[in-house]
Amino acid sequence: MALYLEFVTQQWMLSGALLALVSLLLFHETRKGAPGLSPQQLTNLVNKQEGVVVDLRETAEYRAGHIVDAINIPNAQFTKRLPELEKHKTKPLILVCKIGQQSGPTSKQLKAQGFEQVYKLSGGIAEWQGSQLPLVKKEVKKEGKKELNKEAKKGAKKEAKKLA
Repeated sequence: MALYLEFVTQQWMLSGALLALVSLLLFHETRKGAPGLSPQQLTNLVNKQEGVVVDLRETAEYRAGHIVDAINIPNAQFTKRLPELEKHKTKPLILVCKIGQQSGPTSKQLKAQGFEQVYKLSGGIAEWQGSQLPLVKKEVKKEGKKELNKEAKKGAKKEAKKLA
C-alpha cells in the first residue's frame, strides 16, 4: 500500500489520467440505458415473448421503411406520447432509431417510468437493413394515406420467422 501511495504522489499526472479515463468510461456506460440487441435477437424476442418494437424515427423516415408492426413515436414527441405505451408495460419493448444513438436516453426514461424489459436495437435501423432484413413501407398517395400492403406485411413476417 505504501508503494502505491508513493507511485501516486510521484506520478500524479498518470494517476489523474487513469482516474479521468475510468470516470469517462463509467459515465459512458451509464448513459447507454438498455442492453443492445442484434437484429436476430430482436426477431427472437418479438416472436417468442411478444416484444413490441417502438420506432423513434421521424414519421417520414418511418413511412420510408420500418420493422413489421412497429409503433412510431418520434423521439421529439416521446414524453408527450409515453402514455400510449402503458398497455405494453408487461411486454419487452425494443427501441429502434436511425443508427442506435437516440434509443439510449429514451430507454433510461422508460425505465424511470417503471418499464422493466427495455431493450434497444444496436446499430438502429441501419443495422437491420445491413442484415438484409425486410422493411414494411407506407406509401403516401396524393388523396391521402394508403394502408399497409397486407401482402408485404405477411411476407415480412414470414421472413422474420425464418430467421428465428
